[in-house]
Amino acid sequence: MDLVPALEEPLKKVLGPATAKVMAEHLGLHTVGDLLHHYPRRYEERGQLTHLADLPMDEHVTVVAQVADARLHTFASAKAPRGKGQRLEVTITDGSGRLQLVFFGNGVHKPHKELLPGTRALFAGKVSVFNRRLQLAHPAYELLRGEDVSETVDSWAGALIPIYPATAKLESWKIAKSIQTVLPSAQEALDPLPAPLREGRALVSLPEALLKIHRPHTKGDIADARNRLKWDEAFVLQVALARRRRADAQLPAVARVPAPDGLLAAFDADLPFTLTEGQRKVSREIFHDLATEHPMHRLLQGEVGSGKTLVALRAMLAVVDAGGQAAMLAPTEVLAQQHHRSIVEMMGELAEGGMLGGAEQATKVVLLTGSMGAAARRQALLDLVTGEAGIVIGTHALIEDKVQFHDLGLVVVDEQHRFGVEQRDALRGKGKQPPHLLVMTATPIPRTVAMTVFGDLETSVLDQLPAGRSPIASHVVPSADKPHFLARAWERVREEVANGHQAYVVCPRIGDDEDDMKKARKSPEDEAEKRPPLAVLDVADQLAKGPLQGLRVEVLHGRMPPDDKDAVMRRFAAGGTDVLVATTVIEVGVNVPNATAMVIMDADRFGVSQLHQLRGRVGRGSAPGLCLLVTDMPEASAARQRLNAVASTLDGFELSRIDLEQRREGDVLGQAQSGARSSLRVLAVIDDEEIIAEAREEATAVVAADPELDHLPGLRTALDALLDEEREQYLDKG
Repeated sequence: MDLVPALEEPLKKVLGPATAKVMAEHLGLHTVGDLLHHYPRRYEERGQLTHLADLPMDEHVTVVAQVADARLHTFASAKAPRGKGQRLEVTITDGSGRLQLVFFGNGVHKPHKELLPGTRALFAGKVSVFNRRLQLAHPAYELLRGEDVSETVDSWAGALIPIYPATAKLESWKIAKSIQTVLPSAQEALDPLPAPLREGRALVSLPEALLKIHRPHTKGDIADARNRLKWDEAFVLQVALARRRRADAQLPAVARVPAPDGLLAAFDADLPFTLTEGQRKVSREIFHDLATEHPMHRLLQGEVGSGKTLVALRAMLAVVDAGGQAAMLAPTEVLAQQHHRSIVEMMGELAEGGMLGGAEQATKVVLLTGSMGAAARRQALLDLVTGEAGIVIGTHALIEDKVQFHDLGLVVVDEQHRFGVEQRDALRGKGKQPPHLLVMTATPIPRTVAMTVFGDLETSVLDQLPAGRSPIASHVVPSADKPHFLARAWERVREEVANGHQAYVVCPRIGDDEDDMKKARKSPEDEAEKRPPLAVLDVADQLAKGPLQGLRVEVLHGRMPPDDKDAVMRRFAAGGTDVLVATTVIEVGVNVPNATAMVIMDADRFGVSQLHQLRGRVGRGSAPGLCLLVTDMPEASAARQRLNAVASTLDGFELSRIDLEQRREGDVLGQAQSGARSSLRVLAVIDDEEIIAEAREEATAVVAADPELDHLPGLRTALDALLDEEREQYLDKG
């Protein structure tokens, strides 16, 4: 019978079923190894007690303090009419402040015996206010005394107490006790780092790192341990990605080389402008990949309006030229219709394959969405299976089983972060051989995040705006502090319309049901904000009757029937509407060059990159753009600082750094990154740029030398833990 390796031992065998159940349900910890990798969030120094002076309200806190006094009060109550009710009030101090602890009823006996003046202990509970004083009601506590009674206070004072991410059901020190129980197993931890890498960077061994992070004697111990554990996380993830890149490079694909006098050449000859140097460079990279017999896997990052769609279209035309088909996957129907319209316009008669008046090299460009009529849908499916349609643009309707291609050569995924991996894989699976893949995003991604999240994709960046794009001025409008600024904002909208232009007004919710309100509560300041977020339907009504009276105001939101949405967008694009009041459905891809102004209501309820995306909808023509960020938040709030940052720069990469610094790491890695997200405990993608870049180089070299990792059993074990089946899928095309 095989013995279970020490680190894979289930916690219920080691700690008992009750504790193991809480750890599994509330902290996701199942094995000894999981628990050893549950690292302290911070450390308390026994000599330097937590400041009671600045305790946060309504939060669970852990404090180290000394009992100043304890008093037992007896009182009459409904349950104890003869004056037998008891309340124990204990005052604790740490030199910076005092805090009252309260125990009632049967819960007073133990603390009454143990919490004597002079006693030091760890106390944990939720901070509340009673009679205008801070208190902890029925806190859990752990007395601080050495196992050996003669242990002096001095030796105690220097030690570091680990404070773990905990839950109301399981306090930090109970987790610490459980970790002490399993810590000896750390000696059996297999080391995932190759010895030369570890020695070359003077990193401590894994058992030593685990010991030092859980039982440090000095702050130096903590630094050594964290540095080593960061390397583990960065390196194992980069090895997983390097193996994916290698496996992808082994797959066969049809090389797609455009014909010298084909569709692409005809398209380029008709372009009314010249490509930017950036567009030419990125196109060269893409064409080079398409011409190889392995599938391209490329991420195309480009600022809003940098001309990504044009670059993607030229790649699609190259594939059609070479006898293949290209599919573009868009996240929403509005965006799919928009792409279809703009691509057909850009191609002109080249998009009229098989039609009278179509050019000789022309192909058919079809649209496929879930809401199409049966006849149009049947025709589109027929055009795909016969190869009549060289280019198809659609939503996830493209992925359905019924959809078959004649010869799918290229998949372009727009706004990659909105698609699950399964969706992309299903589309890639429709090729006879794996098609080439081009993933586009207008959300600028700092280099290390790209390496961590999209580590198996080669990256191209478009950072120049095409000639003719206009600057966008952005301003914060503090509507609560300065209501006249808001009045002026509506005057500016009227001025733009008077000059023949159009405007957007964006609101966080639709306004037709309660769910909508709950969903819209996003920002951390919301709890303080009792007013519900502003809604499209209400705001449009108020504007049409008030400051924008007489202008043609229409609404657009995600719950409208697709035909209505399309009709509204067409009217706006054709200039038949002056002001479009919308939700974030206009965030990506909507292109109306005549729209010059945007007013974003409750701007504090949107993320930094979302605001940047929205703002990119104006200034797309020759007239300058204006973006007004309206907020009620006070001057000193974090939300206002975020808005000031957006107003102060148009550099998406700079904003994405600000965004990441303000958000938790998990958010950065996105919903589909479960594998990466849950594996990053000490590594911070923004702060640890150097480690990630070096780990990528090391990982690439290791995988090239030993693709199956036969000589690195510790690394294989760590990879298996990171990449169970589900995560393998997630990392597939992160």
